Amino acid sequence: MPHLILVRHGQSEWNLENRFTGWVDVDLTSKGKLEAYKSGEYIKDLKFNIDYFFSSFQLRAINTLKLIQDTLGNKDEPIKAWQLNERHYGALTGLNKDEMRKKLGEDEIHKFRRSWDIKPAPLNRSNPYHPLNIEIYKKIPVEKIPDTESLKDTYERVIEFYNSDIKNKLLENKNILISAHGNSIRALCKFLFKLDNNKITLLEIPTGNPLIINLNSKQEILECKYLDKDRAKDLIIF
Repeated sequence: MPHLILVRHGQSEWNLENRFTGWVDVDLTSKGKLEAYKSGEYIKDLKFNIDYFFSSFQLRAINTLKLIQDTLGNKDEPIKAWQLNERHYGALTGLNKDEMRKKLGEDEIHKFRRSWDIKPAPLNRSNPYHPLNIEIYKKIPVEKIPDTESLKDTYERVIEFYNSDIKNKLLENKNILISAHGNSIRALCKFLFKLDNNKITLLEIPTGNPLIINLNSKQEILECKYLDKDRAKDLIIF
């Protein structure tokens, strides 16, 4: 029975500042680093080996995974995939969420954040926060780099990567850990839990709390739970 562990990165600098982050590359806060270490301790207590480690291209996910691997005493080279990046928030990128709520209204911001197929206005390509102007994305084909995304857009790239690079490893009974982001993990959960377009908008993903999913040979979920029960969120599966 393979185990899939999903970890949203620990608190980032822009999580703390309550800003729309998306594809901007910000690091962890001291609290975020502690959350990553704790994630590693919870995973270590499971007492089984992880065969493959995945992260997005983004520093907060990469460093969360590094701290987890340090805690596990694991030196394996992780697989980094831009397809596991956070959702691109378009013109909202870098803006304070509370200020935008005052400006646009709670309903409008909620629509942009949690609706299935509505995306914010595109981010100008000359903006320093645009992925085209961030060094880590220089190796990604330009046509693959978004100006903005809906949750649906994020879902499509995440699940395409899951089906091509992760699914077969699980079918081979390998244990996998993915360090990613709120919306890329939300996309994976929609796919694995078979959530409809309305339910997925209700799913909350806490930072630095490993979600372990046990699957059978048909990729059906046998069991899933957050390892830190005190900070668990409703999985709204059953």
